[in-house]
Amino acid sequence: MSTTELAWFKSSYSGSSGDSCIEIAVTRQAVHVRDSKDATRPHFAVGREEWARFVGFAAGA
Repeated sequence: MSTTELAWFKSSYSGSSGDSCIEIAVTRQAVHVRDSKDATRPHFAVGREEWARFVGFAAGA
């Protein structure tokens, strides 16, 4: 799946200056992650379960 086919979004917690944000796109198989400052750079994908573990860890930090 190409990046143009994905529906990317940023967190509502992202600041308005846009200096250090990521965007994610969720599909049935994975969560895709990219740098919002340069969407032309390659992105990476992780499994949905792994993403849920990461978010749970980050929320508890």
